[in-house]
Amino acid sequence: MKKHFFLLLLLLTFFVFPLRAQIGEHRSQLSIGVSGGLVMNSVSFDPTIKQKQRNGITGGVVVRYTCEKYFSTVCALQLELNYAQLGWEEDIMNSSAEKLPDTYSRELDYVQLPMLARMAWGKEKGGLMFFILAGPQLGYYMMGSTKQSSTWTLDSEGHPDRPNKVYQQYSMNPDKKVDYGLTGGLGLEFNTKKGQHFYLEGRYYYGLNDIFNNGKKDVFSRSANMTIQAKFGYLFDLFNK
Repeated sequence: MKKHFFLLLLLLTFFVFPLRAQIGEHRSQLSIGVSGGLVMNSVSFDPTIKQKQRNGITGGVVVRYTCEKYFSTVCALQLELNYAQLGWEEDIMNSSAEKLPDTYSRELDYVQLPMLARMAWGKEKGGLMFFILAGPQLGYYMMGSTKQSSTWTLDSEGHPDRPNKVYQQYSMNPDKKVDYGLTGGLGLEFNTKKGQHFYLEGRYYYGLNDIFNNGKKDVFSRSANMTIQAKFGYLFDLFNK
């Protein structure tokens, strides 16, 4: 746990410190808007559960403050408040590693708060910019649902026939509602001369906290979200000095 918080603090310090140094050309630009797109999520289980990427949607509001241009790098801080459909979809095998007709997916709905440092290069007005962003992300589990096939292959003991006899996840609800981890990505943004911003980005999230309890007597020692996102966003300037 201490290691995870240290990684979050280190990343935040690494990205935020250059923004506060104020060595380059000063900017004071506040932009707000919305973003949305597709999320592809899986859960990193230990013991392992074979999975496919589970597709869902994400969307929310974005606030960005651009504070400095250091040489050719435009530096900004970006906060988001998003809703995201996460979870996992199983690629089910039996204990003999044979493909089964059984299907199972679990949807986990989160409210997320990414806190990002953003660096961009290109035209600030009337052109394209390339950008990268990274930072810590907090999430809170809101609700969930399951989808399961009508067929359900059982073993001789009446339990779902699965590799390593791992089937307890079907009846388990998330123990930990708070989720946290590291996120980062890159993309392209088109900036108009009238202070409008259209962007397309890809992002990856690496969860550091587990969904289920991970003590010695618990089923899983790890159960963390891993997310790939493809997003489109629109922002406009409230002010730009």
